[in-house]
Amino acid sequence: MNKERRAQAIAILEDVYGHEKCGLDFQSPFELLIATMLSAQCTDVRVNKVTSELYKAYNTPEKILSLTEDQLLSRIKTCGLANTKAKNIMKTCHLLLSEYGGEVPRTMEELTALPGVGRKTANVVMSNAFGIPAIAVDTHVFRVSKRIGLAKGNNVNQVEKDLMKNIPKEKWSRAHHQLIWHGRKVCTARNPHCESCPLSVCCDTALRQQKKKTI
Repeated sequence: MNKERRAQAIAILEDVYGHEKCGLDFQSPFELLIATMLSAQCTDVRVNKVTSELYKAYNTPEKILSLTEDQLLSRIKTCGLANTKAKNIMKTCHLLLSEYGGEVPRTMEELTALPGVGRKTANVVMSNAFGIPAIAVDTHVFRVSKRIGLAKGNNVNQVEKDLMKNIPKEKWSRAHHQLIWHGRKVCTARNPHCESCPLSVCCDTALRQQKKKTI
């Protein structure tokens, strides 16, 4: 994808999905942090169902730590990988209280030092809770950006670097949501809806398919 088609793709994504926001419900940086940790290999819809109940009484590190690990586990078990998530959430809450006065840190280095927090989770928190430009690469962003040609990397870190290079910094956070929603609605993992895709005029994959049909 050349510079002109990259700009065209970014403009189309903004036009079609510019109104879309984070799919996770949250009222504080801490709520977003925990919700994002729970979202690993789980849908936002499921996470929102779990946190809508959990956060009624347990929406701060102190309140989470008033639970035993087993009690937390019982409240998040439907999110999948619940044993590991419960352990990491408890450890993270301890660290937030001991190292950060109960507040969620704002830097990549500090966030990824928390148990169970990788670059994707850190980028989601930085972008959506603190307004810091960032691109979180989840399965949708990884798949869509490679298919259309915005990135070529073979792993999430390389794709993140490609996107940071190819998308203007002031658009990073918005582009993250736009790529996610495009992946959910059109550029699905199986049977993508290329015939109705607004990006077909500039997408690398679509253009290759069109070229094959003319040969």
